[in-house]
Amino acid sequence: MTRLVVVGASLAGLRAVEAARRAGFDGEIVLIGQETHLPYDRPPLSKRYLVGEAEADFWRTEAELRDDLRVDLRLGETATALRPERRVIETTAGEIGYDRLILATGAAPRILPGLPDLEGIVTLRNLEDADELRDRLTPGANIVVLGAGFIGSEIASSASKLGATATVIEGAPVPLVRAVGEVVGAALAELHPRNGTRLELATTISEYRGEGGRLTEVVLSTGEVLPADLVVIGIGAAPATSWLEGSGIELHPRDRGVVCDVALRTSLPDVWAAGDIVHWPNAVYDQSMRLENWTNASDQGLRAGANAADPTHADEYQTVPYFWSDWYGHRIQFVGVASGEVEFISGSPDDDRFVAIFVDGDRVIAAATVNEPRKIMKLRRLIAERGDRSGALAIVHPELVTKE
Repeated sequence: MTRLVVVGASLAGLRAVEAARRAGFDGEIVLIGQETHLPYDRPPLSKRYLVGEAEADFWRTEAELRDDLRVDLRLGETATALRPERRVIETTAGEIGYDRLILATGAAPRILPGLPDLEGIVTLRNLEDADELRDRLTPGANIVVLGAGFIGSEIASSASKLGATATVIEGAPVPLVRAVGEVVGAALAELHPRNGTRLELATTISEYRGEGGRLTEVVLSTGEVLPADLVVIGIGAAPATSWLEGSGIELHPRDRGVVCDVALRTSLPDVWAAGDIVHWPNAVYDQSMRLENWTNASDQGLRAGANAADPTHADEYQTVPYFWSDWYGHRIQFVGVASGEVEFISGSPDDDRFVAIFVDGDRVIAAATVNEPRKIMKLRRLIAERGDRSGALAIVHPELVTKE
């Protein structure tokens, strides 16, 4: 019997299992997960879960996984090495062989070197981290968030909602440039001070101070001392692929993500990959990219699972990237790749509601919106169809379209 092993029991890994079964794969499926929890939804951890408005959302029960999907579920196991010459994965619980393999280990938070061993310096990546944060985010607490990216900004927003005093420290002069570009990044950054959160740009933390093993304050690169009951490190994530070193698989020289082809096949025979770890050539933009967002993890998992189930009929994976975030009650959405010229076709950078498009010549290649949820998916379709500025204007301002 053919055995498909999926390493990574989060969104991409679960979707790969589901897609493989839907595609008719009738062999054995083994799902390996480092955490002891069943697969759960991660985006709420920095938002509704953190403020106590929702509990953990587990996508499948153990009975559904084991009985309905016929999965050999291996939770609490960590993959430590891949031995393709023997078609074996080494884990903390022993070895397991595979006939086909999907890698979906996601990304891990970047950790600053040299951090002191003080209680109160934390990251947010999993359910346990969120539980610790939820206990510490109390009214009146002084919270310092290092990093004004999406995770850091969501945490600052949640802290504010709970009555804590939040300060966001960002090393760059403009946050989120890689994700949404400089113009939109600067516009989004203004949501912090407009909602009572202090934001310090082009600033770092130069010293962490504590008493009795517990954090009490931080010193900024400007020399200012801030009281700090808690520092949340939110400076991004890196592909969780260290366990693949030495396996012979091709890893990207910049960040050690897994290099795949258009069908999400890796450089090793019968091995695919999905989610945050994947570099692949996206035909929509004629360029290689790696994405870290919920939509891509889900969609790549589905494609990798279907392709692994029936490799002879593998389909290419291409997409217009899409992600969203919620800050201070505002829904931020982005589609595409942030490059080209930026034009605000509705609202302005100073508004709490706007639509901005990114154009290359006349072609729309990306769009950013705040509090315009009904327009974003129409703009995504326009980008996929290589539409132009007039098409974007017709979506955002249909009242201006001349009726013949």
